[in-house]
Amino acid sequence: MKRLLLLASIGLAAPAGPACADGPPPRDDADADATTPAPSNDDIKPVAAKKKKSGKKSSRRRRAQAPNFDVTVTNAWKYGQMTAAECETEAKARNIPFTSEATHGVMAGTRLTGPIRGVTFRTRLSDEKRATTPWEVADCRLLLALDDFAEILVAHDIVEVRHYSMHRVAPSSWAPDKVGSQHFGGLAIDAAIFTSKDGTKMDVNDDFYGRIGAKTCGPDAKPRKTTDKSTALRAILCETAAKRIFNVILTPNHNRAHRNHFHLDVTPGAKWFIVD
Repeated sequence: MKRLLLLASIGLAAPAGPACADGPPPRDDADADATTPAPSNDDIKPVAAKKKKSGKKSSRRRRAQAPNFDVTVTNAWKYGQMTAAECETEAKARNIPFTSEATHGVMAGTRLTGPIRGVTFRTRLSDEKRATTPWEVADCRLLLALDDFAEILVAHDIVEVRHYSMHRVAPSSWAPDKVGSQHFGGLAIDAAIFTSKDGTKMDVNDDFYGRIGAKTCGPDAKPRKTTDKSTALRAILCETAAKRIFNVILTPNHNRAHRNHFHLDVTPGAKWFIVD
């Protein structure tokens, strides 16, 4: 599949330290200025930092390519155009379990209260802590995208997605009515571990076998090592990309900051898609 890239480059910061499923979230995008201490997580195996070679960068700039289809018919576009009221009405019609939760920086703050189509999206925090952690707050429009994503996951027998975070706390300097994007806006999820019905775990860190600069989807795309898990992870990811549910899909192929998760986000108003 042809990669469609952002019309301007995105600056991605390197991780502040070893990442774990519940914190601190990986510093992987423009929203990464706010971090919050959290317990460690044994499910995610951090990769030891390597010395950067002089003159080499961890991510690349590429010439943008304009989409060759009508972006306004995609779900990502439709979700991005919704008001909070419209989104919550749609989420209720789809029987997505959630409660509304006013959150600084998030246009339509919500919190999942159960699985979507039988798929649980969660951090590794205890149920008690999950009920209040900002990392499980999501903009309602992300919930609609996750509902579409869950349909694909169910077809692959996935019952749980362990993630680092969805929302990240906005800076206190922000005006009360300022709405963020990506993680600050609750519009992104960093999916790390996919668990199937039989208990098999597919860890992006261990099982994706990506390579910075390699093609992610399409006939010429392939992992460094072909295994059942690397094949399954790519199938899930590329089917998701083809559905154009998320505007941005970043993988370990993008840069080292994404070595252990898939960054998926809805970008309201965007007429482009990134799959890298």
